[in-house]
Amino acid sequence: MPATSIDTFFACALMVLLFLSAMAGASKLLYPHIYAGVDRNTAERYRELSKYLLLSEGKPSDWGKNFSKAPEAFGLAKAASSLAYELDIDKVSRLNGNNRYAVSYADIFTALKISDASFRIEIKPVFQVSLNLTATFEDVNETVYKFRILTEKHGTAVGALLKCYVVAEDYLWTSNVYSSDGVAYVNVTLSSSVNGPALLVVLAKANSNLRIMSFNALSFSHNSSEPKPVGAFLKLSPLNYTLNALHLYSGISLLTAYALTFNYSSSLTQTANDNQSATFSVPCILDSSPTLLVLTGYNSTEFFTEWTAYPQIPISIGMDFTSAASLSNVFVYTYLVTISSNIYECTIWLGGPRE
Repeated sequence: MPATSIDTFFACALMVLLFLSAMAGASKLLYPHIYAGVDRNTAERYRELSKYLLLSEGKPSDWGKNFSKAPEAFGLAKAASSLAYELDIDKVSRLNGNNRYAVSYADIFTALKISDASFRIEIKPVFQVSLNLTATFEDVNETVYKFRILTEKHGTAVGALLKCYVVAEDYLWTSNVYSSDGVAYVNVTLSSSVNGPALLVVLAKANSNLRIMSFNALSFSHNSSEPKPVGAFLKLSPLNYTLNALHLYSGISLLTAYALTFNYSSSLTQTANDNQSATFSVPCILDSSPTLLVLTGYNSTEFFTEWTAYPQIPISIGMDFTSAASLSNVFVYTYLVTISSNIYECTIWLGGPRE
């Protein structure tokens, strides 16, 4: 299929979803999968519950920022928002199990006060960004790395604008904006004087709607051994425009910290530190883009890069209904939601005992 046709298909699919959302009025429900033979009252109850999770602010309304406590009542909506399905960046981030201040499934279950329904919530970008190192060309004074970047949705190419960054020891490279019809190749040249491992960061805006964004990052070796998996050295927890970096080893010293968006990059200001952690102020950048937070440092003599996103997605919390489907009435609802001006996909599973 030609690239223009793919872009048109993706844009039309999105417009259909938005049209269905508008037809549903304030609820903006996109599509429920209701299984045959299920009591309609049960189906409607779960549909309303799925909407409640996204339309309610919870209690207290700022429980996302109040990291010392679990919510008394659960809801993900941004307080005092004029938009339906605008979610709070911190409430969403506290659903991520990698966040130091995450709420648990038990916390949410208790706050919902509904004893006969189990749930699962997933929030992720509408499309995916895949990064692959395809070739390496070594010279005396530099090395060129060739990366293949795929932007797709369920195997269908998504045309997008791409912004790339590379972070290494005392090194930050920023690309121009690339245009992609679903696949793009980017060459990165690193001097032999730069120490790695290095981190490639990519942010992507869908051509069909520039508020639909996705991102990914890939560590690769450069004058270094193979990089460790993300989260090997630091536990990064963004909340209330503050980043807490918990040291997972006693010999860690931090070097640099960056906030990267599609149009801007900024160094982070460290506001506190001790032997176990460091705290940074995250700038509120006026850019319709998630913020990628990248930290570099040493574990004794081993250099590393760590990263996370703010909002800290993708997230997945709740019950695995794969094995429970035969025992429960399971309903699946998918919504488009807004977090800090960007559009993401939220899927909610709800299930209860068969009657």
